[in-house]
Amino acid sequence: MTGLGTIINSAAILAGGIVGHFAGRLFKEEQQDSLTKACGVSVLFIAVAGAMQGMLRIESGALAGGRSMLVVLCLTIGTFLGELIGIERGFERFGEWLKKKSGNSGDALFVDAFVSASFTVCIGAMAIVGAIQDGLLGDYTTLAVKSVLDFIIVVVMTSSMGKGAVFSAIPVFILEGGVTLLSKVIAPVMTDLAISYLSLIGSILIFCVGINLVWGKKLKVANMLPAVILAVLASYIPWNF
Repeated sequence: MTGLGTIINSAAILAGGIVGHFAGRLFKEEQQDSLTKACGVSVLFIAVAGAMQGMLRIESGALAGGRSMLVVLCLTIGTFLGELIGIERGFERFGEWLKKKSGNSGDALFVDAFVSASFTVCIGAMAIVGAIQDGLLGDYTTLAVKSVLDFIIVVVMTSSMGKGAVFSAIPVFILEGGVTLLSKVIAPVMTDLAISYLSLIGSILIFCVGINLVWGKKLKVANMLPAVILAVLASYIPWNF
């Protein structure tokens, strides 16, 4: 069944939200704050692992770095474009709308939880590659693995930040479902190099989410999202980054 991976992933997030909601009631406010920071540290290390895979390589038995220029250009130009468009404001407005429509107007952390969880579970190569595999081959294995990871992340985020995290199922469903439907169009574009670049920049954006979780909102991650698109486009430039 085409699209089953998207359904599984969205359902896993919803389940994680339900479990996290009831688990969160067991913790005091200071314990929830500690959980948020612990989740942030976990996200940081997951992101670092993904970024290092893209930037480090073995050459003549020694560790060598690379793609620094790709990171600098994609992030600076992408953030500039995101600031012009105002993507962060759009996400926050949507979060505020969800907050009111879901009857959570009194939840001060709702929007932050929604935005942080959405970026953590949406940004990354697994979502794109898994959705393409689902659309072309009916193979939802990658999205099923991602579902387990997302379940754990959303459990922790919901228990520490509140119900806003569970609504990250909406952008996940839209993104993965859309890529699945358009898989025949997207697949030829997503070469191995494009996926590698996307994974690198996506991991860095997830790192930024981790910073916000640990130290409070310092970075407008949504405004950096165009960097992911630029990373894919950069893979077609005949220039060694």
